Amino acid sequence: MTRQWAAAVVLMVAAINAARAEDYPARTVTMIVPFAAGGPADVTARIVADIFTRHLGQKFVVENAVGAGGTVGTLRAARAAPDGYTILSGHMGTNALASAFYPNLGYDPQKDFEPIGLSAEFPEMLVVRKDFPASNLTEFIAYAKANASKLNVGHAGLGSVSYIGCLLLNSAIGIKPTMVPFTGTAPVMNAMLTGEIDYECDPVLGTLGQVRAGNLKALAIAAKKRSPMLPDVPTSYEQGLPEFDCAPFYGVFAPLGTPQPIVEKLAEALNKGLGEEGVQKRLADLGADLIEPDRRGPKVLADVVRSETARLMPILKAAAEK
Repeated sequence: MTRQWAAAVVLMVAAINAARAEDYPARTVTMIVPFAAGGPADVTARIVADIFTRHLGQKFVVENAVGAGGTVGTLRAARAAPDGYTILSGHMGTNALASAFYPNLGYDPQKDFEPIGLSAEFPEMLVVRKDFPASNLTEFIAYAKANASKLNVGHAGLGSVSYIGCLLLNSAIGIKPTMVPFTGTAPVMNAMLTGEIDYECDPVLGTLGQVRAGNLKALAIAAKKRSPMLPDVPTSYEQGLPEFDCAPFYGVFAPLGTPQPIVEKLAEALNKGLGEEGVQKRLADLGADLIEPDRRGPKVLADVVRSETARLMPILKAAAEK
């Protein structure tokens, strides 16, 4: 009798979830972006929200919930009702590596979310102030090793992709300069323009305009291939520092327990949108690496979270403890 009752409950829950998915979304959906407006995380999320709005027939509204390297908004998403009406646009920092910097997160990046799919990957770039005495990565490494105690590195907060990128760079070189936090990458760039900051590591888009104008110098792309937006900037691999490999992933997540049919519906819509020429152009114009069809969907995002955690967590923990 107990088994029959349990089986009936399972069937009933499945039927309810299927009905919810069939009607989903029946009202506006909130997409939490745990960073300030204007940066790569925010712009990418707005492109994804537009995809969902067009393909699912209800408005998806971006809500910026900033603080603590993105973990404030991410925790809020993790604690939201698992009904598909609050989802998260997270990234490598919030959904893979945050525990390296915030031991009391309040959420488990790998266990408290249902992955929906990758939205983009953004290779990072090493950028220095205009009068920095180095014109390539080799010269930068030599100068940095000799002057580490004098250098100031700007970042958008503990655990942000700009923090992680330069922590990887500093670890690969073997230096520990002063890490200076700001409220976002735009203030970091302004600080470099005034000479307050010596260098930063961030996705290409953030400093692209100032680099093209000659106000800042780009020394290396932290990836295996060059950026089409700055084709003259060599990669870290070309310049002999493959350890500086950082292309943060951005992806969509739902709170743990969100019905699988809803997850699948969101994943299908995201897949369709990422295949659209207009969406691909918008992302490419941001300096993103596009997500190819074989790398879309929940399983791939889950695998990327696991693999990046395994690759980077030991390095980040060691660097943070030094």
